Amino acid sequence: MSEIKRIGIDTSKAVFTLHAIDQADRPVLRVNLRRAQMLPFFKKRPRTEIAMEACGSAHHWARKLIAMGHDVRLIPPQYVKPYVKRGKNDRNDAEAICEAAGRPGMRFVLTKSEAQQADGLVLKVRETLLGQRTRLINTLRGHAAEFGVIAAKGTSQVVPLLAAIEAEAGIPATAKAMLALLGEEIAHLDDRLKELETKLLAMHRANAISQLLATIPGIGPLIALTLAIEIDPKAFQSGRHLAAWLGLTPREHSTGGKQRLGGISRAGHERLRALLVTGATAVIRHASRADSRLATPWLRQLLSRKPRKLAAVALANKMARIVWAIMTRGEVYRQPTAGAVAVA
Repeated sequence: MSEIKRIGIDTSKAVFTLHAIDQADRPVLRVNLRRAQMLPFFKKRPRTEIAMEACGSAHHWARKLIAMGHDVRLIPPQYVKPYVKRGKNDRNDAEAICEAAGRPGMRFVLTKSEAQQADGLVLKVRETLLGQRTRLINTLRGHAAEFGVIAAKGTSQVVPLLAAIEAEAGIPATAKAMLALLGEEIAHLDDRLKELETKLLAMHRANAISQLLATIPGIGPLIALTLAIEIDPKAFQSGRHLAAWLGLTPREHSTGGKQRLGGISRAGHERLRALLVTGATAVIRHASRADSRLATPWLRQLLSRKPRKLAAVALANKMARIVWAIMTRGEVYRQPTAGAVAVA
């Protein structure tokens, strides 16, 4: 067999499809491996470049293969798609991964450590529980409305709503019991979320980068910790590249020398983008006060000519650049002086 230059792996839960090429970029190996055969197969091989999509379990396999001495490259799935030939199947996917990894301008995802994934799991579990609580509250409000009991939105309205349901004599006992059960599940999730928030606050205090990011206006402990865990500043050449990755830059569709810009691209990490826009919205709300120190000349000019929602996205873009600078330099945020000229 010719010397293998690169191996592309299409991963799954049970079957892994390999596509290997030699130094002349000719296919020399196409094989399917069961999960139990993966590590023994690569243990026998010399140091090899291995490419995979950065999807479920990819970081786990990357750590295992790196420990064996292999060079592993993780590729965002959207960057692999253009190389998939007609007739999608596992072999074509593995070939596309192998092809994409060899492109000079390809961007790769850094492999996460087990500790990084564990810290990120706390944030993801909290997000999952928040979604479950929201669904339960909406279910409770919807069923209560069927019996004529109406309540305002928000978690603070759950207790008054349950009290109103209990006081309503026209609701059958069976319905009251089911609605009370929903209330108990919501209260249980509230307790779990409080425990997680206490844990996240402790993690924030123990993370030096997170504490630096929390000095930025509009970024609290939760947003700062999420940014510190999910972003590796070494993966971006500048703050502009980070803002573009987060989807906070305009989508471009230019041709013939004519520049055409559309709405924000919504690329990259949806959760981080939403958190930054939320933080920027809070800054704008406080900046509207006459005595607010958050109302910088740049922000005042922006609000004078743009709608608030558009201004929030622009401010989130600027916050992303500041985040990259602070993570790269290890400095605290410095509030711009009144006479400083801000660059949009």
